[in-house]
Amino acid sequence: MQIQEKPPAGTPFDWIGGEAKVEALVERFYDLMDLEPAYAQLRAVHGTSLDNARQRLFWFLCGWLGGPSYYTDRFGHPMLRARHLPQSIGGHTIGIKERDQWLACMDQAMGETGVPEDLRARLRDSFFKTADWMRNRGE
Repeated sequence: MQIQEKPPAGTPFDWIGGEAKVEALVERFYDLMDLEPAYAQLRAVHGTSLDNARQRLFWFLCGWLGGPSYYTDRFGHPMLRARHLPQSIGGHTIGIKERDQWLACMDQAMGETGVPEDLRARLRDSFFKTADWMRNRGE
């Protein structure tokens, strides 16, 4: 994560509230994706079940935020872009609409799970940089 100033807690993981809060964020994110028509295009690229995605995002975010390295302990370096190439997600591509829906869904989930506004703003910036880099289609 690229956070310029030192957060009020030791790490963004601590600041967000630890594992329970990361889990709540991930659960709400995928619940919203599954329920809200505004995220239908994003939902479509995830296949029929969100169980695997929920678990992996939880593991990833824990480490990315400075907590336990569950994801890298299991899978090594995240290689996010390589893992999200079209062939790895059923032939779907990630364009501006998918990026923007992912960001909006995550922002809504952060708001609904009570992520502190200072941290939420910093995460939005970091998430945007990562999500934009993940695009594998121009539009």
